[in-house]
Amino acid sequence: MNITAKSIVGELVAADYRTATVFKNHKIDFCCKGNRTIDEVCNKNQLDTEQLIEELNQFTEKSNYSTTDFASWDSDLLADYIEEKHHRYVEQKIPELKAYLNKIAKVHGQRHPELIEIEQLFTASAHELLQHMQKEENILFPFIRTMANGAQLERPHFGTVQNPIKMMMHEHDNEGERFRKIAELSDNYTPPADACTTYKVAFGMLKEFEEDLHLHIHLENNILFPRAIKAEKTMNYA
Repeated sequence: MNITAKSIVGELVAADYRTATVFKNHKIDFCCKGNRTIDEVCNKNQLDTEQLIEELNQFTEKSNYSTTDFASWDSDLLADYIEEKHHRYVEQKIPELKAYLNKIAKVHGQRHPELIEIEQLFTASAHELLQHMQKEENILFPFIRTMANGAQLERPHFGTVQNPIKMMMHEHDNEGERFRKIAELSDNYTPPADACTTYKVAFGMLKEFEEDLHLHIHLENNILFPRAIKAEKTMNYA
């Protein structure tokens, strides 16, 4: 893979998900803000461009490392995977995390008031994510699957696929901002010295939830959505 200063972050991660590790290490958003070049993120984060490119090349040259090539998957298969892997994960983890966060906010909130804000941010995110996924499953993904199957389509009520995609990406940005705030408030999910087991478990689960969300958004923003926009341009509606 030829990586240059003008390479797009999201496209690099789409081509080889191993590069996400490097971007994470440097706190570079590759999912919600994956449309920036290497040069742009280095200027923003005060990093040396050549050094970052070297790190990326070292990761991609590791022959003993395997990664799933999501970019090679058909769009309908990728949509199915996102639903079954990531949507179901979110639905399962939200009630557990809300219970843990509510408990530690009540028990430890006086000494650690940031827990109250973390709970509020996660509750808001949970509500929005559940609505967001429902819109994808009921409106956007069925249309993408139909396009992938080559079926003749009438123009959808939303006009063009770019309209719901634009909305979904805006909502992705909102959740990305919420979790950046949660990570900041929690010192990147580092429990304090006086944290009980529930406290530690809650922070561990939050970190895992954010990591899953990053991959979830990456698969949509950097692979599925651009492909759907490109596919629609070749269609002739009935």
